[in-house]
Amino acid sequence: MEQVPADPNASIVCRVTPWYFKRRAMMAAMFAFFGAYFLYDGSVGYPKQVEIAKKKEWFNGEFLATFDTAKKAGSLEKWIAEQKAKGMPTGTDGEPPKWVTYAAANGWPEDPHHYTEREIAEQFYFGYGCLAAALAVGVIVLLRKNTVLRGEADHFVTPDGVKVPFAEVFRVDKRKWDKQGLAYAWHKPGGQGREKKAVIDDLMYGGADKVLERILSRFNGELIEKVTDPEPEPAEAAPAESPRNEGGTAS
Repeated sequence: MEQVPADPNASIVCRVTPWYFKRRAMMAAMFAFFGAYFLYDGSVGYPKQVEIAKKKEWFNGEFLATFDTAKKAGSLEKWIAEQKAKGMPTGTDGEPPKWVTYAAANGWPEDPHHYTEREIAEQFYFGYGCLAAALAVGVIVLLRKNTVLRGEADHFVTPDGVKVPFAEVFRVDKRKWDKQGLAYAWHKPGGQGREKKAVIDDLMYGGADKVLERILSRFNGELIEKVTDPEPEPAEAAPAESPRNEGGTAS
């Protein structure tokens, strides 16, 4: 049975690819993760560090001062008994207790950072900013979800709904096509006026390559396909040597 050739003027409908949705979902998840991370630091992590830092200041100041006072007063044994009852370190062999011992017993860092109020506030700015970015990505995906790139017999329609007749296309730039799946169709509405650029994105719209093929076969204009390598700069000529007389300098 003879196969009927496909209609060369049939509509080409390119819908958003699963790859695009997956990529945007990963981007939104990344922003959401960092947003939650920043908010956690601002509300829990940083304040906890500040609290531990203040505890270290108290330990090295007021607490060790009570040790010195008890030792000078000859009541060190009583002081040790009282502090052990409170779960505080008491030192060994008459030496003062150390912060590192107290911190380790409580699972605290040896050198906690005393964050400023500004540093804590910045975590909330970053956190809300990242969450806003995640929301923006989600909104963009919803807006793009039902868009299509369409190729017709004498024109194509961009995902934004702009109708571009092939006769108005005067330049096609496909230098990024092989690596990024991007091509640009420059056109002038009505054949005159301000130049505009339409994007053909093969990664975002499945089958966009067929639309590009139809544009290339039906427009009369400039096609840019290759990146022009810059011409190598000519090498600088070596300076001419000054003549010298044999056996002495030039006179």
